[in-house]
Amino acid sequence: MKKLVFTFVLLGTFFLTRAQTAQTIADIIIRNGKVLDGTGNSWFYGDVAIKDGKILKVGYLNGLKATKIIDAKGLIVAPGFIDVHGHIEKDIITTPDAANYILDGVTTVITGNCGGSEEDIRGYLRLVDSIRPSINIASLIGHNTVRAQVMQRANRAPTTAEQTRMDDLVARAMKDGAVGLSTGLIYIPGTFAKTEEVVSLAKAAAKYHGVYASHIRNEENGAVEAINEAINIGKEANIPVQISHFKIGGKANWGKSDITLGLIKKAREDGWDVTIDQYPYTASSTNLGIRLPDWTFQGGNDSMRIRLTDPESRSKIKKEMLQQLKGYAFPNYSYAVVANYPTDTSYNGKNISEINKLLGKKSNVSSEAETIMDMVLAGGAQMVYNSMNEEDVKYIMKYPFNMFGADAGVRVFGQGMPHPRGYGTNARVLGKYVRDEKVISVEEAIRRMTSLPAQKFGLSDRGYLLPNYAADIVIFSEAEVRDMSTFQQPHAYSKGFKHVIVNGEVVVENEKHLGTKSGRALYGQAFVK
Repeated sequence: MKKLVFTFVLLGTFFLTRAQTAQTIADIIIRNGKVLDGTGNSWFYGDVAIKDGKILKVGYLNGLKATKIIDAKGLIVAPGFIDVHGHIEKDIITTPDAANYILDGVTTVITGNCGGSEEDIRGYLRLVDSIRPSINIASLIGHNTVRAQVMQRANRAPTTAEQTRMDDLVARAMKDGAVGLSTGLIYIPGTFAKTEEVVSLAKAAAKYHGVYASHIRNEENGAVEAINEAINIGKEANIPVQISHFKIGGKANWGKSDITLGLIKKAREDGWDVTIDQYPYTASSTNLGIRLPDWTFQGGNDSMRIRLTDPESRSKIKKEMLQQLKGYAFPNYSYAVVANYPTDTSYNGKNISEINKLLGKKSNVSSEAETIMDMVLAGGAQMVYNSMNEEDVKYIMKYPFNMFGADAGVRVFGQGMPHPRGYGTNARVLGKYVRDEKVISVEEAIRRMTSLPAQKFGLSDRGYLLPNYAADIVIFSEAEVRDMSTFQQPHAYSKGFKHVIVNGEVVVENEKHLGTKSGRALYGQAFVK
């Protein structure tokens, strides 16, 4: 009798389970894909089910029904990419579709880098949630932003009261949802800060489980000292370090990436959490003003104009500019190309040597330096600098604790001549460096784009294809993925990203942006509601 009852219980449980499974209806099932789950493990064939913005199940799900089926046969299914280095604070508000990111497989961007962020992190993240962009946004609190609030552009050490005020602003930002502190130590006013000032701010961020992300003080001739400074800040503040857009610039430094990367390896061997990120190009992009010595800008734009119009000061500035150029081993300023010069957009796409010639000036570096100073005086320009070596780019890319970041804003299609990294960073890695040149494997590339950045920045429900994780998913063709944006024709979306899902909603279908706005603000670990 007991055996008969037990049999009925088993049968009842079996049929109840079958009934529950049959009744479970997912919102979306992605079928027949090559699943790369973000761990770095090899792909496997399987299905991914999504319900209520979360991943429901991963595996063979033949018994499961869904409102929408996506056939991923012949395609890779991976977690949505996390871009760790963005500058989209205001851009995402005015252009919330973020097409250049989403069509490159990016579902989350860490913004507020290089020391520049919104002042009010809580208010900013609430604004992000109110407009519902197409991608997710997390933000760092910027050192330059904090310093300018307290000290404006003063070139001096802070007083005790000023340091305390800056520390408090960082602490408040962390409680308001920031994921860490960023510095841009080549930019005004951050360049005026001594290491001790940054250590104090990093300690404030460390109390709230933040990251220290740094555009280091020098990425060319002084790179070794600058990298060591970032590592030491991490040690003294006991905070994880992320060195932004890791590179070695200047022709005189080509081939030295083994030295600079060696410093990162040594720090990790010693037990310090130091990681890096990179964009896969031999050209960088920033403003024209960095070609001038820092002291040119001390005191603000009015002081800068006085110095550039005073013959004696201008002569000193030019002398330092030419010394810098000589140190880089470039023969002239032809490596510096204008991306956007609002004063005269006909300059866009031309290098400084070409512009100097167009102006009828002598073809020498002295005249080119004069042209640069005149352009800065007229409002400045966004530039592209062809300052790196391809072999260094590849060597750095092979490092396993290296992530990817476009170092870009949200692009307005057709506007200016921006760096192509803003359109094609991930496609370029997956097409050129993974498929074509086999610098790293596809499994490793996906890990670097997903779980590694999620771990680094404390995004605890992103970066993996696992049950209960946020359904941020990219589906792409390994054979077709390719960056289309070039320096000559930068406004071109990447190819091969067939479908992109953000928080369980389809944003890209058959490589077309549907206009879906399902992104949201992502808050740091110490966020206090």
